[in-house]
Order: sequence, then C-alpha cells, then structure tokens
Amino acid sequence: MPKTSSPAASVTGSADDIEAAFYEALQRGDIEALMGCWSDDDEVFCVHPGGPRLVGQVAIRAAFEQMFGNGAIHATPARVRKVESIASAVHNVLERIEVLTSEGPRHAFVLATNVYHKTPHGWRMVAHHASPGSAHAPDDANEFPQTLH
Repeated sequence: MPKTSSPAASVTGSADDIEAAFYEALQRGDIEALMGCWSDDDEVFCVHPGGPRLVGQVAIRAAFEQMFGNGAIHATPARVRKVESIASAVHNVLERIEVLTSEGPRHAFVLATNVYHKTPHGWRMVAHHASPGSAHAPDDANEFPQTLH
C-alpha cells in the first residue's frame, strides 16, 4: 500500500513540538493531524491502556478513528520527564484525561511513554505506550526531598 502524506506531516520543530501537535490533535479529534505526528516507518507501535500492541500506521489509525467515534480525547500532558539525544527522544508523560461519567465529568490519570526519532521528514513519533488509568495522579517514587548528610 503506498504511503500518503497528510497535511500534518508538515509539522516541524523539536520532539516537544511533535508532542504538542499530538496532544492538540487528540483534543480536537483530528485523525489527519494525529497521524501526521507519526513516523511512516512500518514498525511504529502504540499500546492503549489495557489494549494490545498495535503495529504500523494502519492499525494505529484504525484504533484512533474508533476512539474518535466517541468524540475527541481530552488529554492534557503534565509532569513530563525526558531523555533526549541527537536523533531520539523519550518522554514519560502524566496525562490528565477528562472523562464523562454518570456522576458528571471526572479526571483520570494515565502514564504514557512517547518515543520520537529524528527522520528525514523531521521529528516523528515511533511509539506511544499508555498505562491503565487511575482516579488519582500517581506520586513519583523518586520525588522525595534530598537531604545531604
């Protein structure tokens, strides 16, 4: 199947810029913009909370299209931890997700790892892996005050 480029494929800048475009696309329910953040590499993968590993753009697109069938995903990134090098970046993100329950709007928290590679088309996402959600933001185990002795 030939690869097509989407309008969002023109997103340029750093891995941070691609991450911002990814979350903006989630919040708008914009599948073209979202897929434009992904590398066209055949081995890109995505794991949604509690779901299987989705490999390749076709599988990833189908999953997000199904999710967008219920409306946009109101996920806001927070508390980002980064490991970056010249050609790759790994971001561990606490996602705050607004969900509608029978009691009204609530927030869930998901830990996600987003991996970016610098490609000939600029920085692009190659992996997104999200944990099951929880009602409370997790504490970072290593964020205790440091005491010098």
